[in-house]
Amino acid sequence: MLNMEMNVDLTELHPRGAYDFEKNFDHLGARKWMEENWQKTIIFSVIYVILIFGIQHFMKERRPFNLRAPLVLWSFSLTLFSFIAACRIWKQMVFLLLTKGFKHSVCSKSFFVHPVPKLWMYLFAVSKLVELGDTVFIVLRKKKLIFVHWYHHLLTLVMSWCAYKNMTAGMGWNAALNLVIHCFTYSYYTVTAMGIRVPRPLAMLLTTAQMVQMTGFVIISILLFYWKDDKFCDISWPVLLLSFVLYVTLLALFTNFFRKTYLSGTKKSKWN
Repeated sequence: MLNMEMNVDLTELHPRGAYDFEKNFDHLGARKWMEENWQKTIIFSVIYVILIFGIQHFMKERRPFNLRAPLVLWSFSLTLFSFIAACRIWKQMVFLLLTKGFKHSVCSKSFFVHPVPKLWMYLFAVSKLVELGDTVFIVLRKKKLIFVHWYHHLLTLVMSWCAYKNMTAGMGWNAALNLVIHCFTYSYYTVTAMGIRVPRPLAMLLTTAQMVQMTGFVIISILLFYWKDDKFCDISWPVLLLSFVLYVTLLALFTNFFRKTYLSGTKKSKWN
């Protein structure tokens, strides 16, 4: 664990702008815990699949639950978390882009140890477990459960925990982009859960943003294939290959969802 931190450029670690609770976060202890427990994501994933399809079967002959208030609170809480975490991680990202360049921003491990983003990188990984709750709301309310939804939640949980424990190159960009997208998507979920009708083009824009995000992750994965032998761009072949496959399949699934939902069939109203 300490060997990984030896590859961090000390010029990236100026603690300017860090709050005391961020400085005091024990990132070594957090990563040790993640190293010892990341395999449990496999167990969580199995339970998740059994639970959501079990609930879906249970609800088949029953009325959907009216969970408007809990769903508003849930979505707003994740919106707030995504916004705060994005701001803190982007603070370090902007510093790296302006002072070190794009390659350094991709390869840097400073996101895991810098006083400003280190707490939020850990919480980002943990949030992937919390976000499984999204699917519970879907099946309890008897909404349509699409493959890309649960596939995305399941694999990003495993990949995020594995990437965090290994201080994997590229995770800084993964967190920075994903948190921004989630800030907007959970805001959308909050508004729709309140019963407010949202223009259809806005939903299209959010799906497009997810496709752009996945395209960005695919590009970064390709760059890491070329940069992986650099001592400051450490990433294992299994993680690199699995992440590449994940992002390519998610890009294909989101593109297919966009095509089927917005580009095919009869014309629909501009309102959802």
